[in-house]
Amino acid sequence: MNRSELIAALSERAEVTRKDADAVLTALAETVGDVVAKGDERVTIPGFLTFERTHRAARTARNPQTGEPLQIPAGYSVKVSAGSKLKEAAKGK
Repeated sequence: MNRSELIAALSERAEVTRKDADAVLTALAETVGDVVAKGDERVTIPGFLTFERTHRAARTARNPQTGEPLQIPAGYSVKVSAGSKLKEAAKGK
């Protein structure tokens, strides 16, 4: 399902216009992005998803073509965890 299909499904299920569904989806993505960028708290949609910023330590990797070691600096990543209702849906229940 791509973005336009998701917006169409949301607008039909919530009985709102596609424009309103698109605005809500955009606002959700921006809000989650802002909270994760700050890194001091997580965003939880109970039973569905949890988003949080995590720290990755510096590490050594290898260039696959030359075998030469490379230093990868420390940085941040995003951890997304599925909630209980989403896990049950994935099982087909």
